[in-house]
Amino acid sequence: MPAAAENSVDLMTTTKKIRNLTVALGTAAVLATGVGVANAAIAPQAAAPQSSASGWNGITREAVQIDFGKGWVTKGELTYPANAKGRLPVVVMLHGSGHNDMNQTLPEGKGSTFVPLAQAASHEGYATLRFNKRGVTDIGPVESTDPAQLAPKNPYNQIQQDASAVIRFAAESPRIDASRIFLLGHSEGTNVAANLAGDPKKYGIPKPAGVIEMGVVGLEIKQLLTLQIYGRLLLQMHDEFDVNADGRLTATEARNGLIAQPKEVADQFRSVLLDGKKVLASTDTNHDGQVAIDAEAGPVLRKATGIDAYPNVPGFDQPLIDYINDIAKFPTVSEALPKFTGPTLMLNGENDLQTPARAALAADAAVAASGNKDHKIVIYPGMAHTMNITPKFGNQFGQPDRKVVTEIQNWLESHR
Repeated sequence: MPAAAENSVDLMTTTKKIRNLTVALGTAAVLATGVGVANAAIAPQAAAPQSSASGWNGITREAVQIDFGKGWVTKGELTYPANAKGRLPVVVMLHGSGHNDMNQTLPEGKGSTFVPLAQAASHEGYATLRFNKRGVTDIGPVESTDPAQLAPKNPYNQIQQDASAVIRFAAESPRIDASRIFLLGHSEGTNVAANLAGDPKKYGIPKPAGVIEMGVVGLEIKQLLTLQIYGRLLLQMHDEFDVNADGRLTATEARNGLIAQPKEVADQFRSVLLDGKKVLASTDTNHDGQVAIDAEAGPVLRKATGIDAYPNVPGFDQPLIDYINDIAKFPTVSEALPKFTGPTLMLNGENDLQTPARAALAADAAVAASGNKDHKIVIYPGMAHTMNITPKFGNQFGQPDRKVVTEIQNWLESHR
């Protein structure tokens, strides 16, 4: 739902060897990067390099401040073509989960999600508006020390209210055509955009002119987190270990599956599958010398992850639990976006294990079933939650692939 702040959950077996599996809903965190809380929130990092300075050539960058209420005024940036005249359409950018800055700066010095998109939109004659989320003071992201701002009551609802304040700010700008406000969301931001577009009167905003969704939160948060924490482990064993696709692993298949895996990943799977050169007897409950992925390894991993204690999953702190409980009260993209009658564009990586492509397809089908004729979905082979090429089970952060930027740019041009 990664990109978003990264939440590492210690997943303990009785041998305490299954650890530190990343939870993301958005951007390597929940709804993240980018619902990573999926990608899924971006963890605080040192400022990462952005697109080259030349990417801003011909674009005016105007620092703004937006009052979110409850004691928080956030920094933002309004950009627009330097030679623009009159009021412009605008793209408001909505982050993945976590404490993201206006660029949605990615961890590990991997750039940002929103800078290349803002530059591309401005080159198509659009203004763009980016902003720091509540609790973020500067690019980095740099976080406030005020716990009331970092973890407000009803956190997901507050995120929606803050996004509404940004949209109203855009509508009141002398640079902006209030009837041409487009929402671009990543991960958690896809849910925010859908909720706002589906019921703009409720949030006191103009009806958006269009919605762009990247890493689509098309399923309920519990389903997404179950995939991220537990289901992805079974998928990896089926995909990378079970060569003959019979649903069972011999000791040889298990050993071969560990080859070339990162050490920590190999150790995690080895602790469930192998005892030296033999399959692990405690996992092989029917003692046939093989491990049934779903029937035998599945229960071991399910217990290890603690997913059945949801939302009180081991490793989840109280702010994350509060967030999960709050977002669950609101419609998913599949439920909210069909109420919006304007144009929609959905983009998802085929390798996305935080907001899976199948959920994006379901969301687009729901939009189509509502009678909306102007909808489009693109599923990108080899891409994961931050819309860059990456191994399926070894996701790495990165700026949106050029194909993604070009798709958005062309869509904006056609809806100018």
